[in-house]
Amino acid sequence: MLRTHTCGELRIEHVDESVVLTGWVQKMRDKGGVVWIDLRDRYGITQLVFEDRVTLDEVNEQAKKVGREFVLKAVGKVVERYSKNTNIPTGEIEIRVEELEVLNASKTPPFTIEDETDGGEDLRMKYRYLDLRREPVRNSLMLRHKMMQETRRYLDGLEFIEVETPVLIKSTPEGARDFLVPSRINAGEFYALPQSPQTFKQLLMVSGFDRYFQIVKCFRDEDLRADRQPEFTQIDCEMSFVTQEDVLNTFEGLVKHLFTSVRGVEVDDFPRMTYADAMKYYGSDKPDIRFGMKFTELNEEAQGKGFVVFDSAELVVGIAAEGCAEYTRKELDKLTEFVKKPQIGAKGLVYVKCNSDGSFKSSVDKFFDQDQLKVWAEKMGAKPGDLLLVLAGEADKTRKALNELRLELGSRLGLRPADQFAPLWVLDFPLLEWDEESERYHAMHHPFTSPKTEDMSLLDSTPGAVRANAYDMVVNGVEIGGGSIRIHNKETQQLMFKHLGFSDEEARQQFGFLMDAFEYGAPPHGGIAFGFDRICSLFGGQESIRDFIAFPKNTSGRDMMIDSPSPVDNEQLRDLHIANLPE
Repeated sequence: MLRTHTCGELRIEHVDESVVLTGWVQKMRDKGGVVWIDLRDRYGITQLVFEDRVTLDEVNEQAKKVGREFVLKAVGKVVERYSKNTNIPTGEIEIRVEELEVLNASKTPPFTIEDETDGGEDLRMKYRYLDLRREPVRNSLMLRHKMMQETRRYLDGLEFIEVETPVLIKSTPEGARDFLVPSRINAGEFYALPQSPQTFKQLLMVSGFDRYFQIVKCFRDEDLRADRQPEFTQIDCEMSFVTQEDVLNTFEGLVKHLFTSVRGVEVDDFPRMTYADAMKYYGSDKPDIRFGMKFTELNEEAQGKGFVVFDSAELVVGIAAEGCAEYTRKELDKLTEFVKKPQIGAKGLVYVKCNSDGSFKSSVDKFFDQDQLKVWAEKMGAKPGDLLLVLAGEADKTRKALNELRLELGSRLGLRPADQFAPLWVLDFPLLEWDEESERYHAMHHPFTSPKTEDMSLLDSTPGAVRANAYDMVVNGVEIGGGSIRIHNKETQQLMFKHLGFSDEEARQQFGFLMDAFEYGAPPHGGIAFGFDRICSLFGGQESIRDFIAFPKNTSGRDMMIDSPSPVDNEQLRDLHIANLPE
């Protein structure tokens, strides 16, 4: 190594030692007779000092010529600092430099490489290799590294085997769009990049590898936002000879282990909630349970009183915001504007203030008297000082809008701190969901999810009522993982394909290899896949996953640094049997 120590290693006990440090210039200060340089590597910062009366003239002159991000090698002695810096671990010492070598000069970087940088996101993504020098981004990737190591350690301890599955696979019609890869050797045919290793991990169960996992890259050609990337990482897992309870206990244990080992946080046993209750009481299949404000349905209490908005609604539903009765008209108008945003979709908002004297003041006083409003408050568990907020309309849309309002209020009231964690399991999802555009049922999870045995008889009569052996893990309103007990016999899998609108020929063409495998002694099996990037951002207290990925894409799916995707020349296209594109 060119160095004897890192820039985050030296302490007061190292005084008088001769050392060699290497790193980048974070900052340089020239006070005439004394020059200080803050030298940085990924381990920390150490101050170098050059003094006219102590350091050789040529070394001093060399120090005065360096700039930000120059790469240096410094040889010197550790001395105690006169003015100590308590903000950094090395702040009690500095290096009195005897020899200085510029290993490489640097252009002035396009943004400051500091915690609070002046670079916008696009600029930082273009120069991502510089952005990665910043401590917050580096810490995010260090957290990711630790999460990977602890995941492997935990699963290895339970005799899981890490197996790599293919990246060039077969395109399937279900789920999001595939990224396609044309085959040069097989003209007119295409591979797909995997959206998940789902069928391969099931085949591994047929093969007798009864406990599999993989930290794996997956790909989806879909619209992007802050928590999505075209390529992302999963902790993919599968187990044989298990029930749903076995899977839940095993992977609740994994996440508890990660909380303890990575964050130093102990979490209780995860509560469980059915999909039906999650939608009824929170309007979401991934509820944030760090705070209350459960939904209360008010159809019986609010309809039939002459208020047409309520009387014509499929659902009247509200939440009670504790201690918010003092909200001003301006604040209430802002909440109304929020729910009326196009992406929220409500037509208006009704409020009821529960005054401290026991009276009520509402936006619908002309339709509801004090006794009727008191009934609302009692049903919603409200007390004097609370604020009732009520929406009405089509059931599904109204629940969705109230969920957004609940989350907005939770954020405004400081009820969603990033360092508080509230995990839960959501269970009993519908097996199928109706798609208006294609006018057929689609699998809510995927076609290999097992229906609940007690609901099998409903498949022909009321398929929408069939529940799945499926489960999601949710933390702070974010789905971090989902899975199911799988179908493991050919007949049930064929029945599932039939209800999803596949002909026998289509099912055979797409998934014949899996149904064939099921005829050779497939065991009962089930598993789960975690969104690894999401878990990292959650543990790091960030909403976006980008800083937890070394080289992410932007919201247009572009890599700003290498300018990808990019055109290719026509010769390459001809080799791949693709017609020439316009130049």
